[in-house]
Amino acid sequence: MSASTPVVFIHGLWIHSDSWQNWVDLYRQAGYDPIAPGWPGDSDTVAETRANAAALAGKGIDDITASYLKVLSGLGARPIVIGHSFGGLIAQKLLAGGHASAAVAIDPGQIKGVKPVPFAQIRSGLPVLSKPSNKKKAVSLTSKQFRYSFGNAIPQSESDELFERWAIPGPGKPLFEASTANFSKSSPAAVDTKNNDRGPLLVIGGGKDHTVPEVVAKAAYKLYAGSSATTDYQSFPDRGHSLVFDHGWRGVADFTLSWLRHQGL
Repeated sequence: MSASTPVVFIHGLWIHSDSWQNWVDLYRQAGYDPIAPGWPGDSDTVAETRANAAALAGKGIDDITASYLKVLSGLGARPIVIGHSFGGLIAQKLLAGGHASAAVAIDPGQIKGVKPVPFAQIRSGLPVLSKPSNKKKAVSLTSKQFRYSFGNAIPQSESDELFERWAIPGPGKPLFEASTANFSKSSPAAVDTKNNDRGPLLVIGGGKDHTVPEVVAKAAYKLYAGSSATTDYQSFPDRGHSLVFDHGWRGVADFTLSWLRHQGL
């Protein structure tokens, strides 16, 4: 691993990129050069993003991917990409496309080919998917919806604190695209899982996750069986969807660092 190795953190739906700050600090201390840019339409702060939700509306998976491709093109080397939720889906697309040296997909959004759709996942997506018009809008979660989708594995008080700290409106379009991916010949949620020439990939699943139940993360991992490139899986059985920014974030982050070092990165 070079001291100049860039790392790009990619957040998921409904959470601001500032939630990665602990990871950014840890990776910088470990000798990497980390950044955590937001999605297209995100503002610099949580408050500004909440106040300008219209800027997020209508942004889909291709828009988000293109935005990160632009960021990656300005770096001095191919980065390691680490994504959570829909950020994990984007990380897989960037890796498969040869734009990253390695990727970590944490509770990744559903890619094309993943078939399990547990009730918990359906319920988590209902704030968006219940209204077709939300495909063109930005939608915010209530604290109760956040508790179910993100904070079900942590105390109520911590869930409420994280909601106040990091929750932002999210574009509805990516959820519609992921939910219909298996019915589309050219879905933006498609990933080349058979690519033999890509860098190593680590998929992480949370055993108590509602938004991306572990069966979904495992199904994504199994889609890579046809590739000879390194693909590993790690489960955190007691963790929910808030695992990258709640009180237990350090255990997940330390594991990713250990895995990257094992890959020689």
